[in-house]
Amino acid sequence: MNKSILLASLLAAVALSACSKKEEPKVEAPAAVVTPAPEAASEAASAVAEAASSVADAAASAASQ
Repeated sequence: MNKSILLASLLAAVALSACSKKEEPKVEAPAAVVTPAPEAASEAASAVAEAASSVADAAASAASQ
């Protein structure tokens, strides 16, 4: 009986001490550098245009042979 009361009081003490812990403040990471949307869009459009031109040239040369 004494052991069960001692065990119950120890468990209660541990539970109460765990509840009183405060969380550490979170540190926010700096924001990543992002390329502006118009600049990125124009780079993507030029890459697509170059790829389409290459494909069209390859198709034209293949058709002429």
